[in-house]
Amino acid sequence: MNTSAALESLKALAQEHRLALYRLLVQAGSAGMPVGALGARLGLPGATLSNHLNVLRAAGLVRDVREGRVIRCRADYARMDALLAYLTENCCAGDASACAPAVVCAPTPRRKSR
Repeated sequence: MNTSAALESLKALAQEHRLALYRLLVQAGSAGMPVGALGARLGLPGATLSNHLNVLRAAGLVRDVREGRVIRCRADYARMDALLAYLTENCCAGDASACAPAVVCAPTPRRKSR
């Protein structure tokens, strides 16, 4: 990731509702969440939600897919990992023993409830 891409991602996350949206999508795992469920969960009007999701999409942090009449959004974990790697690239003045292990997101599939 280069500096301009990192700045674009950080700028997209530097707003309360967008950060909340992104955190919900990260927590949702690879299944993601339907746009309607995101709006209901955060209590955002449709137009406001759409605007915030568009900013996150433009930054490459969120991907979506249409499933019939539903649009399902998912966090782009590769982009999130790239941003984290960029931020910690030269961590601890090169002394790896002083740094905590790098955080890399490797979501595990959710078990289906019976």
